[in-house]
Amino acid sequence: MREFDFIIIGGGCAGLSLAYELEINKKLENKTLAIIEQREEYKRDKTWSFWKVFDHNFEDCVIKSWNNFTVNTLENYREHSSEKFPYQSIDSGKFYKKINSKLTKNSNISFFKNLREINSENSLIFTSVTTKERNQSELWQHFQGVEIETTKDIFDDKILNLMDFNCEQKKYVHFFYTLPFSKNRALIETTWLSNLEDQEIMDYDRQLQDYIKNTLGIKNYKINFSEKGSIPLFYPSFLNNNKTIHIGSAGGMTRLSTGYTFLNIQEHSRYIVKNIDKIEKIKMFNLGKKYHYLDKIFLKVLENHPEKMPKIFFDMFEAPSNTIIKFLSNKSNIFEDINIISKIPKLIFIKALFN
Repeated sequence: MREFDFIIIGGGCAGLSLAYELEINKKLENKTLAIIEQREEYKRDKTWSFWKVFDHNFEDCVIKSWNNFTVNTLENYREHSSEKFPYQSIDSGKFYKKINSKLTKNSNISFFKNLREINSENSLIFTSVTTKERNQSELWQHFQGVEIETTKDIFDDKILNLMDFNCEQKKYVHFFYTLPFSKNRALIETTWLSNLEDQEIMDYDRQLQDYIKNTLGIKNYKINFSEKGSIPLFYPSFLNNNKTIHIGSAGGMTRLSTGYTFLNIQEHSRYIVKNIDKIEKIKMFNLGKKYHYLDKIFLKVLENHPEKMPKIFFDMFEAPSNTIIKFLSNKSNIFEDINIISKIPKLIFIKALFN
C-alpha cells in the first residue's frame, strides 16, 4: 500500500483550501499528499458568504460583492454601509474547479475514495470529518436556499438583506436572507437557529414559496439552483493528537454566533502551511478565546429566550458598520467589543453568564 507524507480526509471547503495553500506555497514539490473524498464529481452545491476583512485566494470565484446591507424586524429597519469591508459570496462550483485544476497538475497529489486504500501509519493527517454521532438536540444553524431568476428586474443588486425577522418564529429563531446577484437573480434562504429534533419547522420549500410570493411579491420566477445545509453551533469535544489535526468546522473554524466559516478556514490553512515543518509542536490555531466565551453566553441566551433574539440581533446592529463587521468576523478590539456589548440587554446576559 502507498504511503504519503500528508493525508487530508475530506475534500470539501476545508480540505481543498488546505491542499491549495500547500500547493501554491510549494510545500508539495518534494512531499506527497493524499486527499480522501467520496463524492463522484464536484459541482456547485453551496454558497459561502462573508465580510472580506482580509485578502483571500478566491476573488475569481466571487459571484458578487456588496457594500450595503440591511437588517429588519416586523417593526424596524436598519441599513448599513461599508466600503472597507465588502460582503462577498463564493460560488462553490468555481472554487472546486479552480483548486482541482491546480492540484491535478501535481503528480505528488492523489485522490482516493477511502482511507483504507493507503497506508496512513506514518502520515501527518488533517481531517474535516468527525466520527461523533450527529447530536440532534444541540443548537444548529440549518437552512435551505434557492437561487431564483425573474422575468423582470425586481431586485436592488447594490444591497443585500442580511436578516429579515418578519416571518414566523414559532419557538425558535428564524429569519430570511436575500443576496441579489443581479436585478433579476437572487439567492433567498430560510434560516433557523434551533435543534434538529422538530421536523415541523423543516418544511423549507413551503417557507421559501410563501416568502417569495407573499413577502417579496414575486409571482413569476424560475429556480436555477438549490442548496440545503446545517452548521453545528457547538465546538467538537475532541482534541488534536500528534498525528491528526482537525480542520474546518471539526477544527473549531465555525464562529458559533454567526455560522461563518469560510474565511476562518483560509486563515487556518495559512497558519498550517506557514508552520508545516513544526506543526506537531506549535500552539493549536483558534478563533480567539474571547469569542468562544462571548458566543457561549450569546447562545445560552438564544437557547433560553429565542423570542427575544430578533430584537437583540437588531439592537446589535445599532453599532457602527465596521465595528459590527469586525466583531462578527473575529477581528474586533476591546473597544469595539464594548461597543457591541453596550447594545444588548444587560440583565438577561448577566443571568446567562452566571448560569
